[in-house]
Amino acid sequence: MAHNVRSLWNVGSFFRTADACAVEKIYLARYTGTPPRKEITKTALGAEETIQWEKSEDHMHTLKALKKQGWRIVALELTPDAIELQDYDPPQKICLIVGHELSGVPEDILSVCDAVIKIPMLGKKESLNVAVAAGIALYHIRVAPMEGRSRL
Repeated sequence: MAHNVRSLWNVGSFFRTADACAVEKIYLARYTGTPPRKEITKTALGAEETIQWEKSEDHMHTLKALKKQGWRIVALELTPDAIELQDYDPPQKICLIVGHELSGVPEDILSVCDAVIKIPMLGKKESLNVAVAAGIALYHIRVAPMEGRSRL
């Protein structure tokens, strides 16, 4: 789920990364842009045509419905109790949430999350571009374990 992501280029990147990681569906929440948009198409390179997506006007309703279907809700966010990505053991069904490029994932979403994960930073900056961070997290969750337990 991309929540309040302003940049259409980041949205396009989500689609392309979702394709690379065999993500089942992308939820575009609140004011996150949706296809068709030339900026999304430019970075998605056609993945916006092959990856299922849904506009979610009521993100809390969507998250609660996913939970009822057995999905674990996990935010990628910098919080004091966030689990470092390499220490996170992902479940079979996970909905990864990324948020606004500056303000991140809002508190109402964090309050319903089953876990919060973060990417450890080795340099002076404390965060990455949202599309880059999503790519790293998705790759770790989906591809890196290669033990058959992780699905998105």
